[in-house]
Amino acid sequence: MNLQELQEHIDQCTSVKRQHMPVIGISANRKEGMSCIGENYVQAILEAGGVPVLIPVITDIKALDILVSGLDGLLMSGGGDINPLYTDEEPIPQLQEVDNFRDEYDLILLRLAENRQLPIMGICRGHQIINVAFGGSIYQDIHSQAESPLLKHSQVSAREYPSHSVTLEENGNRLWSIFKGEKRILVNSFHHQAIKEIAPGFRATATASDDINEGIENIEKTIFSIQWHPEAMASKGDEKMRSLFAYHIENASRFAKAKAFHQRFITIDSHTDTPMIFPKEFNLGERAGGKVNLPLMEEGLIDTVFMVAYIPQGKRDEEGLSQATAHAIERLKQIKRQQLLNPDRMLIATTPEEIIEGKKQGKKVICLGVENGYALGKRIDNLRMFKEMGVSYITLCHNGDNDICDSAKGNQEWNGLSPFGKEVVKEMNRLGIMIDISHAAESTIYDVLRLSEVPVIASHSSARALCDHPRNLTDEQLKALAAHGGVAQVCLYKGFINKEEEKASLSDVIRHINHIVNLVGIDHVGIGSDFDGDGEVIGCAAANELINITVRLIKEGYSDEDIQKIWGGNLLRVMTAVQNFPNEQPVKNQIQ
Repeated sequence: MNLQELQEHIDQCTSVKRQHMPVIGISANRKEGMSCIGENYVQAILEAGGVPVLIPVITDIKALDILVSGLDGLLMSGGGDINPLYTDEEPIPQLQEVDNFRDEYDLILLRLAENRQLPIMGICRGHQIINVAFGGSIYQDIHSQAESPLLKHSQVSAREYPSHSVTLEENGNRLWSIFKGEKRILVNSFHHQAIKEIAPGFRATATASDDINEGIENIEKTIFSIQWHPEAMASKGDEKMRSLFAYHIENASRFAKAKAFHQRFITIDSHTDTPMIFPKEFNLGERAGGKVNLPLMEEGLIDTVFMVAYIPQGKRDEEGLSQATAHAIERLKQIKRQQLLNPDRMLIATTPEEIIEGKKQGKKVICLGVENGYALGKRIDNLRMFKEMGVSYITLCHNGDNDICDSAKGNQEWNGLSPFGKEVVKEMNRLGIMIDISHAAESTIYDVLRLSEVPVIASHSSARALCDHPRNLTDEQLKALAAHGGVAQVCLYKGFINKEEEKASLSDVIRHINHIVNLVGIDHVGIGSDFDGDGEVIGCAAANELINITVRLIKEGYSDEDIQKIWGGNLLRVMTAVQNFPNEQPVKNQIQ
């Protein structure tokens, strides 16, 4: 082929519309001043349908962050020993050559990929460094430190040939699924370091006959690793080993779709308590402190969050009510101050149109709420004051009855709304403030639905049918809320998601969303994390991890239109109806 033929061939290939191929970053090895990688890694990614990109061995965090932000998945490759100082151990004589620069590079890569929720696959050293990065430990040398008699884990034969077998754990893990239920597979082996204690949040997926770990995976996130070198065996046509890369590319493709969704559509988290965790002034532009800030929103591609001025229920005498109002005002001022501190990165929005404009400008958007109508005191005119401060919704109560209504955790003082509470509902309708029934007693909820002339929201409540908690909504309440045009924003508070709180996970969140969709339809469900108010579950613990919900919804088969409604379209519909009452004008949740 001459130059002209080559150029014509290139032009023919690039003229055909191609399906998106996920970009997979491969961590490089370092030898004699070169960043390099075995061609088998590259070929395995290509054959699985990915675009391999070699990430140079550098420790410039800003440069690596830019590189990682453009990836759809990460492959951590093999290499030399890991410095034991990273696991707070002193080196033993059997430790072989370490490369501190490579260790630092790998750990930076993993942290950046974890921050952005990239699917991650690890091989050999990559398997071990993933375990170290997430808090596990390794044997510096299995032959001197492991207690049981060992297999020969550093084979002499070529890499494409297996040398021993591993047993797959029969607990529904990913390797078990990838290898279609096989209990035993043949692998190659080139290592003398290995995983000792598995990192928190991970579980074993494969073990050699001498009890050396050969595979782990994160329980909820798409992170998995193996001790052997599948790329070498895959290069000789081993279909089982090729299936490992196919699985990784499948995860990366789904993640790429999730990223594309977040770039196109507005995403809204309807309830965060971030102002509560800062006793005085704070700055959302800084990463330190809290589960919601601008860096986390940027990493998770989350556009809008509602931040509330939370007021715990206190005494209802004149002093207590006055202090509650003053506290709410002070917290709201602190939220509004964020726009002055970070004018290039965010804005405060009070209308759906302003939320959309923020998306167009590439800025993060903060909306204001008040959690607990206790902040009103007994003055109806405080509603106008909060409206003028930019408040979009008010949660009528918190954990305890107040002068507006009965709480889900109260004593049924009013049997629903109080006389004052009924006036509050009417005035909130008139002023265009959304009514939030989260925390309200069942009697209060039905009173609100009978009285309000516009739809209402539950800013952070889940399904009681799946987790029997008084803060969750029964199926009958969900049906009534939906019939009234409202929306239930699924909450990520552990106790509202799973009765066994410490097991509450991202998978449980998806179950709650599915339940509400199946019960009342796609138009009446959303997401209100309750981050910084103790909201968090395994697999989704901060704003940067909310994209994991999108990944799961895509896997569940939801369309972009469905996910758009869940991620804010439904809430914007209610917000529009409330603010335009009685002349509703629909607002589309999409940037054209």
